[in-house]
Amino acid sequence: MGVSGCGKSTIGALLARRLDLPYAEGDDYHPTANVQKMAAGIPLTDEDRAPWLAIIAEWLREHRDSGGVVACSALRRVYRDQLRAGAPDAYFVHLSVGRAELLRRLAGRHGHYMPTTLLDSQLATLEPLQPGEAGVTLDATVPPELLVTEAIAAWRADHR
Repeated sequence: MGVSGCGKSTIGALLARRLDLPYAEGDDYHPTANVQKMAAGIPLTDEDRAPWLAIIAEWLREHRDSGGVVACSALRRVYRDQLRAGAPDAYFVHLSVGRAELLRRLAGRHGHYMPTTLLDSQLATLEPLQPGEAGVTLDATVPPELLVTEAIAAWRADHR
């Protein structure tokens, strides 16, 4: 989880590969209207996100027994609660990155619909993991392979 440019897709795919689990790219599940809205530089509302989160929650429900990894912004606690409706045991890995680094990453990204102008609205929406939420916050400026190792170690430590 995290804002655009934090590395969700990269880390999610690596984590799924390392654990030999199915992987879902959350961006692939956005309705066309959401993609068009973001591409136009208009932030999504809770109402815009609701059907998208429901689809991802269903994917999680379908993979509850086998496990799976999903790259999803999950910016607010209420969004994470919606995802937990599909997978009550979901474990969130919040990839935390400073604004300047996020802007640098987003500026170097080509072919993605998410403009850099939406970063500040995502940062304003972001609610970090709260006490009682299963998950870990990691510094996403470290190399991806190390982040995956840290995520797995945190999950194992929390599931002893």
